[in-house]
This record gives sequence, structure tokens and C-alpha cells, in this order.
Amino acid sequence: MGVPKFYRWISERYPCLSEVVKEHKIPEFDNLYLDMNGIIHQCSHPNDEDVHFRISEEKIFADIFHYLEVLFRIIKPRKVFFMAVDGVAPRAKMNQQRGRRFRSAKEAEEKIKKALDKGEVLPTEARFDSNCITPGTDFMARLQEQLKYFVHNKVSTDKLWQNVKVFLSGHETPGEGEHKIMEFIRSENAKPNHDPNTRHCLYGLDADLIMLGLTSHEHNFSLLREEVRFGGKKSQKRITAPEETTFHLLHLSLMREYIDYEFSELKRHLGSDYDLERIIDDWILMGFLVGNDFIPHLPHLHINLDALPLLYKTYVSVLPSLGGYLNENGYLNLRNFEKYLEKLSEFDREHFSEVFVDLKWFESKVGNKYLNESAGLAAEQEAAIQAGRKTEDSSIHLTTLTSSEKVTEQEKDDVADDDDDEEEEEEDEMFETEFRQYKRTYYMTKMGVDVVSDEFLAKQAKCYVEGIQWILHYYYHGVQSWSWYYPFHYAPFLSDIRNISELKLTFDLGKPFMPFQQLLAVLPAASKELLPEGYRDLMTSPNSPIIEYYPLDFKTDLNGKQQEWEAVVLIPFIDETCLLAAMEPFSSKLTKEEKARNRHSECAMYSYDPDTDFTYASSLPKLFPNIVHCHAREVQIPMDAWHVPSDHVSKRVDRSNLYFCGFPTLHHIKHKFYKKKSGVVVFQQSSRGENMILDILPSQDGETICDHVAADLLGKPVFVNWPHLEEARVIAVSDGETKFALEEPPGVQQVYDRPSSPPPTKVSYLSDKEQKDWVKDVQGITEHFFKRKGIAVNETTVLLYGQMLTGRKYVPKACGVVELEKQWAKQVLPFAYQTVVKDIKAFYSSLTCFKSLDELFPPSTTVFMVGSPYYGAMGEVQDSQDVIKDGRIRVVFSVPHEPQLEHLIQNQHKYSVKYCPGYVLASRLGVSSYLVSRFSGSIFIGRGSKKNPCGEQRANVGLNLKFNKKNEEVPGYTKRTEKEWLYSAAVEELLAEYLDRFSEVFDAVSRNSHDDVFYEDDIWPGEDQNGAEKVAEITSWLKSHPVSSTSRASCDLQVLDSAIVEKIEEAVEKTKVKKSTKKVRVTVKPHLLFRPLEQQQGVVPDPDAEYRLFDRVVNIRESFTVPLGHRGTIIGIKGADREAEVLYEVLFDEEFAGGLNIRCTSPRGYRLPPCALINLSHGTRLDHGSHKLTAIVKPQPATSANFNMQRLAGLNHSPRSPFVPTQHNKNAVAPQGNKTPSKGPNQKQQVKSKEEYSNVWQSLQKTGPPSQPPAHWHNNEAALQQGKNQRSSKAIPASGIRLLKKNEDVNSFFPPKNTANKGTTEFEVLIANLKISQGNQQTPPPPAPPEEPSNQSDGPLSPQSFAMKGTLVLKEMLKIDGAGKGSPTSQESADAAPSAGQQQNRRRSSKKLAAKINNPPGESVTLAPPAPAASAHAALGGKVSELACFCVGVGMAPPDFSFIRNRQGPVVCQVKLSNGLMIHGPQCQSENEAKEKAAFFALQRLNSLGSGLPLPPHLYPGMAQMHPPPMGAMPPVFSQQGQCVALIVCIREPQWCLCV
Repeated sequence: MGVPKFYRWISERYPCLSEVVKEHKIPEFDNLYLDMNGIIHQCSHPNDEDVHFRISEEKIFADIFHYLEVLFRIIKPRKVFFMAVDGVAPRAKMNQQRGRRFRSAKEAEEKIKKALDKGEVLPTEARFDSNCITPGTDFMARLQEQLKYFVHNKVSTDKLWQNVKVFLSGHETPGEGEHKIMEFIRSENAKPNHDPNTRHCLYGLDADLIMLGLTSHEHNFSLLREEVRFGGKKSQKRITAPEETTFHLLHLSLMREYIDYEFSELKRHLGSDYDLERIIDDWILMGFLVGNDFIPHLPHLHINLDALPLLYKTYVSVLPSLGGYLNENGYLNLRNFEKYLEKLSEFDREHFSEVFVDLKWFESKVGNKYLNESAGLAAEQEAAIQAGRKTEDSSIHLTTLTSSEKVTEQEKDDVADDDDDEEEEEEDEMFETEFRQYKRTYYMTKMGVDVVSDEFLAKQAKCYVEGIQWILHYYYHGVQSWSWYYPFHYAPFLSDIRNISELKLTFDLGKPFMPFQQLLAVLPAASKELLPEGYRDLMTSPNSPIIEYYPLDFKTDLNGKQQEWEAVVLIPFIDETCLLAAMEPFSSKLTKEEKARNRHSECAMYSYDPDTDFTYASSLPKLFPNIVHCHAREVQIPMDAWHVPSDHVSKRVDRSNLYFCGFPTLHHIKHKFYKKKSGVVVFQQSSRGENMILDILPSQDGETICDHVAADLLGKPVFVNWPHLEEARVIAVSDGETKFALEEPPGVQQVYDRPSSPPPTKVSYLSDKEQKDWVKDVQGITEHFFKRKGIAVNETTVLLYGQMLTGRKYVPKACGVVELEKQWAKQVLPFAYQTVVKDIKAFYSSLTCFKSLDELFPPSTTVFMVGSPYYGAMGEVQDSQDVIKDGRIRVVFSVPHEPQLEHLIQNQHKYSVKYCPGYVLASRLGVSSYLVSRFSGSIFIGRGSKKNPCGEQRANVGLNLKFNKKNEEVPGYTKRTEKEWLYSAAVEELLAEYLDRFSEVFDAVSRNSHDDVFYEDDIWPGEDQNGAEKVAEITSWLKSHPVSSTSRASCDLQVLDSAIVEKIEEAVEKTKVKKSTKKVRVTVKPHLLFRPLEQQQGVVPDPDAEYRLFDRVVNIRESFTVPLGHRGTIIGIKGADREAEVLYEVLFDEEFAGGLNIRCTSPRGYRLPPCALINLSHGTRLDHGSHKLTAIVKPQPATSANFNMQRLAGLNHSPRSPFVPTQHNKNAVAPQGNKTPSKGPNQKQQVKSKEEYSNVWQSLQKTGPPSQPPAHWHNNEAALQQGKNQRSSKAIPASGIRLLKKNEDVNSFFPPKNTANKGTTEFEVLIANLKISQGNQQTPPPPAPPEEPSNQSDGPLSPQSFAMKGTLVLKEMLKIDGAGKGSPTSQESADAAPSAGQQQNRRRSSKKLAAKINNPPGESVTLAPPAPAASAHAALGGKVSELACFCVGVGMAPPDFSFIRNRQGPVVCQVKLSNGLMIHGPQCQSENEAKEKAAFFALQRLNSLGSGLPLPPHLYPGMAQMHPPPMGAMPPVFSQQGQCVALIVCIREPQWCLCV
């Protein structure tokens, strides 16, 4: 029925109807029904556009199984799981199936021909013919066997499957899948003990499932389908990971209420006779009139032309006068239906009047009687036919224009008649005449009839009404006739469906076709291989009695539609009698196996029976092993077991005020409604039609007062996001001036719902900045509600701030008792008070509820440790009766040997893909930056020339490596920053080859840079040049290149490159050889144990854990794709606005069924949310004795307040810096492989940076350095070289940074004479040897002893601070000023001559350092605020101070910090530097935290300055060439215990040492 258009139209008209949900937001269901054919099609031919695509049958089966598991896990049905595959369809459906299969075969043939014409080489394997997804084929028989195996296996091995009844209705059971499901639902409803509150979920892709669901009149009924994206090209690639799939959940509970609103006007007219259930039945009937799978749409009634509002408007106007309804429980009230159609037929005339006006306008322009000429020509042809057949004029229903009438009309035209009435009458007569002729032409051209007689029109009317009645029976009572079908390709005009009230509509039930009969009835000759051999000649032999039904070529007719798939396929309807007669002689030649396929069978029901135990043999043992212990019991259900009498009426339900979580209703908030074109955005773009707007009414209690709201709701749970209610805990209330907030200790999330425990409240007044943020929150909420939901929230006076419910978790209490407590997210989101629902009774399912520790932790239960030691270890509970009374559980943990990744983290730069800006790539290739940008994207070449284009066909000859609109990149080739795109060496190689092969394309694009499309004849103008062949050659070359098969990823994704992933795999394989898993028996406090439970899915095991690239994790979710307890490594992080929607890409140590190839060599990758993982590395970081190197990544939403910020790697302060240089690009690659998109300085500053460094080194060389470095430097160099080759704990790493352990002697790394003070003196001597004149600039004092922290920092200096200080001191002494010549800034003067206040601050910092060192672990130190006289930056955090220091040091203005608050609440800090660089930090809960992290990110970006510059000649020829050392994560200067550890920064050529 133009299904996507119906689905889109209904979702946009009723904006709240369809909810986009992720896995964690899907409500609880009792019954899950799957319409299987959509799944089979998507898993077997996901991309029909790709003629190169090939797939094995085994892969299809495995993908189908995986997808079934995905859906079962997501929905988790409690009682019934029903899988229905399409069986033999009714004859009425076969015509549509036949047309669809003929069209798909023809399209496939055309695509293959087009590819071959382009010179493409296709695979030799046969392509998958999607027509084999038809009952009776060999493929479907094998699929049925595999589905049986799958069900037996899951029922026997999966605990979730063992509690439900599993029904499998395969292709051998007659009927369409969705109608077999509805038959089951009707039979359940008819049972006397049926629970009216049963919650149904029907998964399928057809929009007529909305109507099917509504026929059940069940309240708790939802439809689940994958997200549909309209606009742009449809993405063919399916996502099979359930955590990634976005679903649309369409709630029929809301659909019922929206229908009630749509026809609310009838309440005034009908009063007590208004019955919503009957209105819904009539609404279903009206949906049939715009066409469906069984009958064509009425002429000119198109969904996209507002046909449905017309049907509804007509219904509202006519129903009060009918004295009843149109659809009486599936039976058509013909008298009422005729009156409805009579009123609706006015549309025919209105539509034609528009055509008529256009024709009259045309007539006035051309100056002749165009109307009469066109009508007369058709009339004359008809008259000639009539004369030839001697047919009397009276038999013609549509009166033709006789010649005498023509003359009369001609005379009327010639005579000037001034009588207005006469002219009007003449015009009406002309209109009616033309209208009849218009309809006559339709029937003659569309249906090929010669005479449009009364009998013909009566037959048309009867067939159409019969079709409507057959469909109503089919939807309400099941198949009433297997053999009936609508015998025309087109429907009659509404105005011709008359005199139907006395029709007698009866149907003969008959029998369904056998599978092979249906195959011959619906398949084209191109798919003859799917038939038994004996039948194939019937499709192709010229002597076949049914050869006329298999045309090799056929026409299609859009008939007013826009899409090709909507077109009418004009092939003959097959004659059942002829078909069966032609098949009869060959039926006896069928093999035994073929006869077994050609039969009908019952539906099977499976259940778990522990007493049943047998071996189930697999038909594909290599792929699916035998089930050694099968516990599935199978019962056959007779085919007529679910038949319900057609007079059965569904029971009414009164839910009163009971709210089922996840099943929305509009009742909870008072509102009014109206229809208006408001451009609500449901599918990526504004809707064009009317939207049902819900306008929230102001409270009847008067003005909303903030302190009253706080007293009522603070600390209590409420429901937010009306009408799709979710529970949240209110933690603050604000009216834009005052804020009432909970004052709780960190980590406490208590509900204060008892009068005896009032919430601890803190009252504060909002600052100007906070008031602006409050206004932004209000604006964001108002806009979201209106533009997405069609809800006008009106004036907002009070905002609530709340934390969303993430799940429920068992919490141990005193005396061995456990309670199921709600768990709340850390992220705080704002909500408008008037959109919040409170005081409703919510229904939560009665899952297994544990009361005590021994119930929660019985022996053999699998648990995970979330405390130290053995953090994240999986264990098994032992008998704990002797210790459980003391509140302890005895567990045996398995602690496997972990792979060592520290060396890889340090050396990751060796394997990371290096990226550079487009202008660098362009200079290497000798082309412009514009060409690099264009060719890395899309370039379209059309046929013909620009002046004379030939057709619409265009070929894309771009590399397609970047996607701006979709914010996607191709890992390994392109990377996007905030300002520009970066490219790898692979792109350079690809473009160089492209340029070498097809330079003329580059010339054409550069000459016509403003064009969007280029043309073959313009690029290859020569007569001997064939542009089409050249384009085919380019596209063939691109498809043969590996880049064509590379997948793209979101630019927001932080990833490790495939080369690093390969190294991780190697490290894991080395660890497997050791196989050293130790068993540890311990008694544990129960709050340190995490048991995977269904109730807790969605609960994050450790909310304080932070995730970083290279982190080791373990999967803690049972019955999901990844096996429980599998360990892996994080290789990617995909951020999201809500913390529950963050996804981690994990490379697991072992392969598993359903694993994904995520940049890895085998299918062992998967993407998982935080609730599925425990972070083993986080546990290691908690271990105070650990100094592991880790990768730092951008914090995700709602990070904990105690963010453990690691130190940055040093800034590249000279071309020979020992810190690793990155590419000289605008993207500062994080030292640990962090792939955060970033902005860098522009090209001008790159040049400036080069000049700056060049000047430094030129001046250094001119000063005449010593020809040989000091002798002890050689000693140090030797020590460093030795350190590279030894893994001694005392060796300095190649990076020149060494983290000392406790009690380790710093001096052991140097000759005794080389003390810290001595080193400083030698540094001064080195500067003095440079013989640089002092000039007019003020000479700074010698650098402070390194043991004193910088006056710009509150804490100890990080390694990069040491490096930065050295850089700044060197610049000062060499008179290098990034700001140009002139006197230093006031800040620089302050740095050069510290004021008394700064000296005081330095002393205070020293005290602070001492306090930290002496502070015992676990105790916090409270420091006094700095004196007002101190530097402005002194009071800021360490990173803010460092950034300010750096900016001032290089002559830039201090950084400018500003804050952005989004609708969800967290704050984002934006840093703007005077060089134009702008950086956004992550979402944080406070401004200080946001400022610190934004400064941290800015330092990361600045880390790439100067990288990639050419190295100058050696200062000391006798020393070896320096190579960049490996870059790893920087360990903290202070250990977790607060004790200071020595840090040595060694900088070579020239070389000095700084030591703390």
C-alpha cells in the first residue's frame, strides 16, 4: 500500500507515535512475534545494488540465527516467542508476489548487463536469487531444517529460552507470516482465561502491521522495526550488533488515542453512541482505500497527495447521518459504506475540475475548442466501434457526444448569448460531458475495454467491494477464500462504485495451492532453476500450454505513483485451471525428496523439558555441531487449532490508572490538541503535512512556586519525557533565580520518599552565567518537545534536574537481607516541570525476587569481583553457610594471565597511521589543495557534454573517503578535525596512481572548479576518445582497489589503527601459550560481588570506572552474543549524549559466534555498552602499587568527579626534542593514540612556526658551539643506548623519561659528579658558550631549582611543564618572541622578575607540595586560597595554569574560556586562543572540571606544533642521528599514596637534565 509512505505519513501526523529507542529503553514484553521474511531477505541479499555481491548459504543461515538471537535478547519475552515464515499465500496475494518477482528478476538482469557493458568483471559464482525465498524451494527446505536445529539448540542451552513457549510456523504451513501470527493472537484472546494486560511486540517491516495490530483491540501492543531513514540514498549495510541497532517502537496504545483525537469532532454529534473501538475498525477500513497488497488504490487517491485526510474528513461529515458504522467487526455494512463512497465521490469531480481548468486555460491560449476536439475524437472512435458492432446507444452508460449535439454546441458558441444562467448551465453541461469522457478514456486505456457499458461498471463496482470485504475478513477472521483474487490491475472511479447496498458477498473457502503450484504461479522464467526439473519447460518451451503467462519482457505503469517499485507490473493473471492441468502430467516424475517438499505441515511448539535428553543431529555438522544433550520437547499444532468463529468479539479492557512502564499514554498531563502544519521533524527533515499538536494546559493550582516544587519533589522519583515516560530522581529544582539542590556525599544516590527522612537541601542564588544557562535549558526543552514530539510546553517557570533510572540492583543490608534498589545515572538532565508526571501507579514485572544473601548467591553461581584484589575476575560461589552469617561469601576466582601491552602503548606511534593536511599532500603531488579535497570525496561524470547532456545517468569517480554530511571518515585513509580533513600516505599513493592513469580528469576538474557535474565529452573531446569506456575503466579500477571495500566510521569514534590491533592480537596469542590461569579461594563481602542478572541489565557494574584505549575489559552479560567472562581490549570508543548509549569497540581474546571483524584478522570484535563490561585496567589503576602506562582518551559523558587525569607527553620544543614529533598538521594526535577530532593552527602559523624554529637553530649554529660535547654527555648517551637494549629496572627508556620506584636512587643514573645543581650550572655554562648578546631585553634570572614547582601551578610540574619551561627559558635567552619585536608583555615581565606576591605563591606551592608528600594515603588536604596579590592564573587548576603559561611564553594572549550548556545539563568549556585555535572540552558536571579538561585538550592540540619540520644539521658531528623515541602515556609524578617519585627529563643535542 505504498508502505513506507503510509508509515512515514502516520508517524509525522502523530509525532509521538513512533519512538526511537536503543536496547536499554525497550520495555518488557510477554509475547514476541517475528514476521520472519523480512529477516531472511535482509540476511541473504542486503545489497541488491551491488552486482558483485556473493554470499554462501552457510553465512545466510548463521546471520539469520544471529539476528534471531539479537531480537530475542533485546525484547526478552516472558511467555511466548513466535516465529512465522511465509507459507503458501492466498490467491489474492499471489498476483502481487508474481509482479514483484518478475520485476526483481528483470532489474537484476538489467544491472548485470549494465555492469558488463561498463567492462566490469563479475564473480564466477552464481548470485543469490532472492526469488528462492518462496515456499517449496530447496533453499526454504534447508532453511526450515536449520531453524529447527536452532530452536532445539537454544531451548536446550539458553536459560532465557527455557522459560517461554517457542512456536515455529515454517514455510510448509499455509498462510502469510503476519496473518498466522494474528490467528494465534485471536485464538489466545478468545480463551476464557486470557489476561487482557498481556504485552505484545510484533517485529516486522510492513506498515499494514499497524492495522493488523489494531484489529486485536489489545491495549499493550507495540510494533518493533529497525530505524527507517528517509531522504538521501538508503544505506544498504545492515548492523547486526544489537547494541548498535536503533529501533523504532511504534505504540498502538498511542495510535488508539491519536485516532480518538482525529475523530473527536464526532463526540459532539454522536454523544453516547460514540464508540472508539468501532471508530478504530472504520479507520482500518479507510486505510484499505489507498491500496494494499490485494487491491489497487482508487484513482488519484495517493498518500503523498493527502488522500488520508480527505478520507477522514469525509468520514466525519457523513457518519452522524448513517445511524451506524461502516465496519462491523470485519463485516462491511454495505448501506453505510455506499453513502460514504457517495460523499467521497465528490473528490473525483474536484480532481477533474482542476484538470478541466487547466484544459480551459490551454484552450484560451491556443484559440480553439481543445476540449471538444479531444473529447470528440474519442467519441468518434467509440461511435465507429459501436456502428461496427451495431450496439445500441442506450447500452452506453457514459453518454457520447452525438454529431447533432456537436452542431448544437457549435451553434451555441457562435451565437452571443448574454444570459448568465444559460452560460453557467452550458458550462456545467460541458463539465459533466468532459468528466464522463475523462473516465471513459481511463477505462479504455488502462483496462483495454472497447465499450464502457453499465454491465462493465457494475462488475467493476462489485469486484472492488468484494475485495474490500475479503480483506476485512482476512484481517479480522482469517482466510475466507483461498482462490478469490481481484481480477484487474486498476480500480474503478469512486463515482462509479454505485448500487452496492443490495450485493450478496459470499466466498468459497477452497484449498491453498501446493508449494510447487505457487512456485509456477509466481516465479518468472529467469528463476526456473528453483523449480523441480520436470516443471521447468512449462516456463520456456514454445509448446507449453501456459507459456503466455511467462513474458520475457513486460511494461510497468506508475499510475500516478512516483517510485518505480510502486508501479503496476502489467503481466497477465495466471489461470488456475490451465496451470493445474499443465502441471498434472509432470507431477508423477517428482523425486522422493521433491515430493517431501511439496506438502503442507503443522506449526510446531517447543518447550524445555529437563527429563528429555537425546542427541539432535545437525545437518551441517561442520558449521553447527550436534546437540549432545537436547532437552527440547516438540508438539505439533493442528492447522485449524487456532480458528476462531467470525462472530467472536474481543473483550474490552479497563486499565484505569495502572501504568505499564514503556507503554505510553497521553492521559497523564492535561492538554488540548489541534492539527497544524508545524514542520515537526520525525525523519531527518521537516514534515510537509499537518501534525497533531498537543498543547499542555497551565496548572489549575495557580502559579508554580519553586520552593513548593522543591518541597514536593526534591530527592523523589518522578516520570519524565512525557508521553514516553521514564523514571528519574530529582536532585535540583530551579526557577532561574533560586536553586534548591540535594546536598549529598559523593557517590550517594538516595531516594527521600519518606516523611521521616527529609532530603538534605542546599539553597543558592544563580549567578548571571547560571541564569543564562537556565534560559538555554528552557529553550532547548521547548524546541525539542515541539520540533520532535509536536508538544507545545508553553511557558516554563520551573526546571527540575534529574538523574535517569538505569536499572535495579540487589544491595546487601544488615542480617543477610538483600533489597532490590533503583540505580540512577550520574548524568544530570533538565526537565520542564509541567512535562513531568508524578503520583502514578507504575506496574513493574514480578521477576524472581531474592530476599537474602543465600538466595542471591547460591553455590555454583557465577559472579565477578568489583573490589581489590582480583578486580574483574570471574568466579564461582562455593558453599558459604559457615561464613554467610558474618556477611561473607566464599568464592573461587579464576585469575588468568593478562597480555603485556605496556611496550605496545609506548611504541604505538610506530604502527599508527600518520595523517597530514590536504595542502601538504597537494604539494607532494604537485596539484592544488582543491583537487585533493574534491577527488577524496565524490566526483560525478555525466553522459554527453555540459552544453548537450545525455540523460540523467552519472558515474561517481571520486575516492569516496570522506562524508561531510554524515560525519563519517574512512579509518586508515582520512580523518576529520574541527577545521579540516587530514589524509594518510595511502591516500597520497592512491591519488598519485589516479593522477598517473587519468590525468585528464584532474585537468577537467581544475579547469571547471565551480561545476558539480563533469561530462564525458568535455573531458575526452577527441573523436577517437570514448568517454564511456574511460569512465568504465576508472570505476572498474576503483572497485578493484582495496579502498572500495574499506568500511567507514563515525568521525566521533576514537579508534586504534588496524596495525596496532594486529599487534594486540599478537600479544594476546603469546599470552595464550602460557595458559597460566590461577584459582584463588577467598571470602568476600557481598557488595564487592556483581552477579549478572536480568533485573540488572542496564546497571553499570562499577559507575566510577573510566574507559581508555588499550584498557582490558571482561564481558559480564549472560545470554548475549559475547560469551560470559570473555576478556578483551578496548580498541575504539564511540561517544554519545547519554552515558548509557556510549559504545566501546572491544577486541576479544577468543573468537565467538556472531563476532564482528572490527579492524581485526578474525571475527572476535564487538561493540558493547558500559553496562556489559567491567574494566580490568581500571582495577589495576586502583591498585596503589601499579605504575602501568595507559592511553588517555577523551572522557565520556558523565565522567566521575575524581577524573584521574594523566600527564601529557612533552611539547615538541625543538626539532630535536626527545618527545615524539607528530605530523605537522592541524590535528594534534594524542600521544596514546587518542583519535579525538581536533583543530590546530592555520597554515600561516605553521609557516611562522617553521621560521621561528629555523631562526633558533641558525642562531645556535652561528654562535659556534663546541666541536665536541662535554665528555660526561658521551657517558650519558652510552647509558641511554644501553638502556634501549636492556629491560633493567634502572634503564632509562628511549623516550628519555624514567619513572622511578620508591626508594630508588636518582643519582644511580648519572656519574657521581652530575648532581642536579651541577646540571643546572652546566646548562648556564652552555648558554654562556653560545655568546648571545643581551640586547635591550631584560635578562631573566637563572631558572629556579627544579625541586621548586612553577609559580604558575598549584601542584608539581608535569613532564611537559619541565620541557615547556626549558623552551621558554631558551626563547627568552635567545630573544625569540612569538609576538614580534618590542617590549615584553606585563605577564612576561612578571615572569622575568617575580613580584613579592609571586615569590609568596611559590613558597605556598612548596608547602602544598610538602603537604601532599607527607599526607597519608586516603586523607585529603585542604589548602588555603592564594593571596589576592598572586598571579591571576595561580588560583586556577594545573592544566589551566600550564596553558596560560605556554600562551604567554610564546607571545600569545592568555586563553579565553567560555562555557556551553546543552539541553541535557552537562557543561562544555570552549577554549579560544589568540592564534585562532578553538577547542571544545568534554561534557562535565561543573565549570571548573570542564575548564581543566578543556585546557588539557588544548595542550594536547598544541603538542603537535612544530612537528614534521626538517631537522637541521648536527651540532656535534661525532654523535649519532637522533630518532624520535616511542611515545607512551605519561605516568603521574605522584603515586596514588601521595609519595613523590623521581622524574628525570633527559633532553639530548643539546642535552641537559632536570630532576625532581
